[in-house]
Amino acid sequence: MSEHDTPDDEQNDERPHERRDARHADHRFETKSIHAGQTPDEETGAIMPPIFATSTYVQDGPGEDRGYEYSRTGNPTRTALEDNLAALEGAEFGRAFASGMASINTVLNLLEAGDHVIAGDDVYGGTHRLFRQVFEDYDLSFSFVDTTDDEAVRDALRPETELLWVETPTNPLMRINDIEALADIAHDRDALCAVDNTFATPYLQRPLEHGADVVSHSLTKYLGGHSDVVGGALVTDDPDLDERFGFYQNSVGATPDPFACFLVLRGTKTLPLRMDRHCENARILAERLDDHPDVSEVYYPGLDSHPGHDLASEQMDDFGGMMSFGLDATLDETAEFVSATDVFALAESLGGVESLIEQPATMTHASIPREERLDAGLTDGLVRISVGIEHVDDLWGDLESAIETALD
Repeated sequence: MSEHDTPDDEQNDERPHERRDARHADHRFETKSIHAGQTPDEETGAIMPPIFATSTYVQDGPGEDRGYEYSRTGNPTRTALEDNLAALEGAEFGRAFASGMASINTVLNLLEAGDHVIAGDDVYGGTHRLFRQVFEDYDLSFSFVDTTDDEAVRDALRPETELLWVETPTNPLMRINDIEALADIAHDRDALCAVDNTFATPYLQRPLEHGADVVSHSLTKYLGGHSDVVGGALVTDDPDLDERFGFYQNSVGATPDPFACFLVLRGTKTLPLRMDRHCENARILAERLDDHPDVSEVYYPGLDSHPGHDLASEQMDDFGGMMSFGLDATLDETAEFVSATDVFALAESLGGVESLIEQPATMTHASIPREERLDAGLTDGLVRISVGIEHVDDLWGDLESAIETALD
């Protein structure tokens, strides 16, 4: 769409940023991650997509562009990323945004005053803040329920329910939601089912295959993979939804710059390799933490004891690099623990090659009122870790040493 288009304006079906790159549709994930959306530059033979650092594009005549006219509306580097992400999710359409929150905001822009949204009761704190502290002011209403309980979700339905927002695994309690069952519940009421797939990535889970309408990503995390870029994305098979996402993308302007798109494309090329190591390290740490006397509970779907293990085994290809665990500790003792690590960096965010540790109660989920946080199981002793790709014995030694420092 041009700067001045509305969703009702006639669209040019030949715009590059509205075409699906189907050249690698039959290839396996590892091949798609490297090649989808990308071809060597025709003029120079450059193997990597050029960074098109331009704000505008020369037209051959008034209204006669070559597929691009203004870089908020479309940019070839962004097109390459969007096609790549769509291919990885097995989707027809992809849209990139300036952040994960910008992509979530765009989904909420589909709604109207008076509409109702159901979301999990342990969603990411930034999502909770956006819903409650921004969109409630626009006369949207939200119900936060245990989305692992299908009956609780059905009970929360209202005639005005238009969206079911799902995380799986959830952040930070690593609950596993049945995407197919939740999508069916939403569709029975003609509501949309949107899944935040940031924790799993399309390498481990592809929600559209299970009936979801929209998949959201924070590209900042595993897809970028190196803690050096911020971005978001939405993918869908629905052309009408994609058109509306494109309209809001252009109208609001929360789009990533071409260099950010280039960095994410670099990240997706190594996603399979990195995710295999993330999963391997996380599985080993989860088993060791599960046996530690100062750890009350480990939240990792790869453990047989996890209540969502069987479901995760069905809808995921592996269990990811994220986990949380509970310490028998006060808020201050837990803060001392997360501050005592050496290899694990005390920081928010996740999904980079380096390991991160944080205390949800005072960091990522601090915006959730304490009583509501505790009711959802986000205790003062809860710790969340993003397991990196370092040597697992160094990671384990770091955790053991920090526990000894803070609790013994």
